[in-house]
Amino acid sequence: MAETVKLPIIDLSSPDRISTAKSIRQACVDCGFFYLVNHGVEEQLLSKVLEESKKFFSLPLNEKMKLSRKHHRGYTPLYAENLDPLSRSKGDSKETFYVGPVAGDMAQTNLNQWPSQEILPSWRLTMESYHKKLMSAGKKLIYLIAMALNLDEDYFEKVGALDTPNGFLRLLHYPGELGCFNEQIYGASEHSDYGMITLLASDGVPGLQVCRERFNQPRLWEDVLHINGAFIVNIGDMMERWTNCLFRSTLHRVMPVGQERYSLAFFLDPNPDCVVECLESCCSPSCPARFPPIRSGAYLEERFKLTYGE
Repeated sequence: MAETVKLPIIDLSSPDRISTAKSIRQACVDCGFFYLVNHGVEEQLLSKVLEESKKFFSLPLNEKMKLSRKHHRGYTPLYAENLDPLSRSKGDSKETFYVGPVAGDMAQTNLNQWPSQEILPSWRLTMESYHKKLMSAGKKLIYLIAMALNLDEDYFEKVGALDTPNGFLRLLHYPGELGCFNEQIYGASEHSDYGMITLLASDGVPGLQVCRERFNQPRLWEDVLHINGAFIVNIGDMMERWTNCLFRSTLHRVMPVGQERYSLAFFLDPNPDCVVECLESCCSPSCPARFPPIRSGAYLEERFKLTYGE
């Protein structure tokens, strides 16, 4: 049985922003994961999103496949994805649905796919409301992350990261009973997230694990507990790159536990034209930049190609 990792709890509404920024810095240096509370997303809305998500995933497969994933939006069926390219499993035992930006210039709402209003009348409105709330909470958190990096709180705005940022909501459903296989099956195989930050909510069913030391063998996996009303936040590879590996993008996975599991992952990524290069506060003559500058959009597209072949 895995040990349980102890993650700090960050209060997004705390008036002591300097102290909060210091706590975030410590969390991101130590593990790259923390809990976020008082984030402004109402419990009622979160429950409604989970309810609507369950309604969609309970539809017949042929109905869901009408919204098959394209342009990083829409439905992905069971076993269609393997987040660990080194894994030999048949694919991750989850089905997902992506909702892209819903407001501003990046929305391109013609790219988002929506279930029929006749089948799920409240679905689109609920997802758009939740998406906007998560974008607001995510931006507030990014201001504090800038402070944690000894930067002006609006630094990421000034470099264009938050000028119409990319926000993607991913609904996830992990089935309960999987049957018998001759190989290890993962809900989500081990991976790190690609972008800036991820805010995760779930229905409380366990399964999420982190590995804080990816280069140790054998790897030690620790369970992440659910806290009612809290988001689990983790740093992505792009933020690790920005900070010259000061902040950690930690490996994580989801293991089947014999129960259905629903979760909601919100990926906050920069404007695709934003150039990601080592922050001045994170490099020095003795610790030079490890990565060359790259545009956010180009970086993410390359990562998606490795995972999805598109």
